Amino acid sequence: MSEQDRDEDFPATGTETEYWYNDRTGEVEIGPQSLAIDRIGPFKTREEAERALDIVRQRSEAWDQDED
Repeated sequence: MSEQDRDEDFPATGTETEYWYNDRTGEVEIGPQSLAIDRIGPFKTREEAERALDIVRQRSEAWDQDED
């Protein structure tokens, strides 16, 4: 995965609303509310943040395939 692909998946923080998935609580947060170690994101939509674990799993599998 290229750096540009990663940038599109996880846009730079800015003034737009961002959603984060809290891996410790399993909740979606609007804006970075919890400790960084507990967060996955940011995501552009709540729906994407709700699927954070699936998205991370898919990316990991894709990276593993790229290495083969």
